[in-house]
Amino acid sequence: MVEALRQVDDWQVENAAIAAVAASGLLATYGETDGVYLWASVTKLLTAYAALVAAEEGTIDLDEPAGPPGSTVRHLLSHASGLPFQAGQPVGRPGARRVYSNPGIELVAEIVAARAEMPFERYLAGAVLEPLEMRAELRGSPAADLFGSLDDLVRFAHELLEPRLIAPETLVEATSVQFRGLAGVIPDLGRFDPNDWGLGFELKDGKHPHWSGSRTSPRTFGHFGGSGTFLWVDPEPALALACLTDRDFDAWAMEAWPKLSDAVLAEAQNGHV
Repeated sequence: MVEALRQVDDWQVENAAIAAVAASGLLATYGETDGVYLWASVTKLLTAYAALVAAEEGTIDLDEPAGPPGSTVRHLLSHASGLPFQAGQPVGRPGARRVYSNPGIELVAEIVAARAEMPFERYLAGAVLEPLEMRAELRGSPAADLFGSLDDLVRFAHELLEPRLIAPETLVEATSVQFRGLAGVIPDLGRFDPNDWGLGFELKDGKHPHWSGSRTSPRTFGHFGGSGTFLWVDPEPALALACLTDRDFDAWAMEAWPKLSDAVLAEAQNGHV
């Protein structure tokens, strides 16, 4: 597994930190694990997880009205509300297509904050970050502005492999297709039909090519960020790969990330951990 991670030496990045994680614990790392990076859209996973905690507590209801008429919290979390990528009027009716939306995720955070009667960053800290002993900090948008280390992302990855903050069945629901069959565009990646999504989690399913590579199973879920970050979790081998860099996502990532992911899985399947 360490050999696979050495591919990062060929990436044209100033700084990078990578970790392979199993349910049993950390398998291998590359780079400084305590350096702080902007997680960009990987932030959405943490915000969604806080919303799942809030739903289990009864603070919110996933199926309560929220956003445009006909939309619910569930629509917002799964990018199916019709709200646009950035602030603006709806660009479609709820449930019609997958429209990736930062405002949709931010609205979920606003609802949680209002119901919990505290700023969302405080709720996120109390519900997710502190219980997982994460030192990450939300410094702006709940859709894009979490700052944290690889150590932090590893702790969250382990939670997704063996949930303890939410019920396992809640995570299963969150990583299952919401509003099946919707087509849509993943920003900077392309159009997929269907463009399957869970509750905050992007789902690989049949997408090809995919940033998590060709060896990850269709059950793989996670997210990537425009700052050159990603986290995927594949329940079949019970393996996660976490990546933080300081180079913005573009064509380099779609060449490097799948190759790395495939090598990590190949080594894991061959018992080279």
